[in-house]
Amino acid sequence: MLRNRTFSDRITEHLDNALKTLTPGAVKAKAPRPGQKETSDLSDDMSRHVAGLMRINHTGEVCAQALYQGQSLTAKLPDIREKMEQAAEEELDHLAWCEARLNELNAHTSYLNPVFYGLSYGIGAAAGLAGDKWSLGFVAATEEQVSKHLADHLHEIQEQDPRSTLIIEQMLEDETRHANSALEAGGVNFPKTVKLFMTGVSQVMTKTTYRI
Repeated sequence: MLRNRTFSDRITEHLDNALKTLTPGAVKAKAPRPGQKETSDLSDDMSRHVAGLMRINHTGEVCAQALYQGQSLTAKLPDIREKMEQAAEEELDHLAWCEARLNELNAHTSYLNPVFYGLSYGIGAAAGLAGDKWSLGFVAATEEQVSKHLADHLHEIQEQDPRSTLIIEQMLEDETRHANSALEAGGVNFPKTVKLFMTGVSQVMTKTTYRI
């Protein structure tokens, strides 16, 4: 019989997750990467542009890991904590897929990932302290922001790069499902003003990680 995890146990697990998330090559996808059988013939400029977009997507998944871990640390109800941890586990596939595609494009992940991980973890923990309905609402609003970025990236690539397109399409489907699940679990649907503020914050992340 497994013993209940203590707060100290969870802290140790979260430190392990942080190291795994931030160490190149440490995360292995459980699900096959979409688009592996496709071919892409990109110009140098397009290759750099796609790499920038995939770097943004990778950092988005780094932030998602930190956000979910932070929320699971302070979530009040055990079932909510489990939902956060399950969502983080599912998004590890996204993290690995984006990193693998960046490697194929001879590009690096963002050097700012440790900073964004720390900030997102703190935000997630604060959201959890505010209460589970707010924590879940924050998940839904965040996933909505991520989905918008992914949809924009699909439009920019316009199927010129099938290997990246299929990854992004699967990520978009999963992120939309996570957002809906958070609302169905009792999350608050944030007002438009809050979402506009979150959009502004996310734009800072995307502009910095596109190149750095």
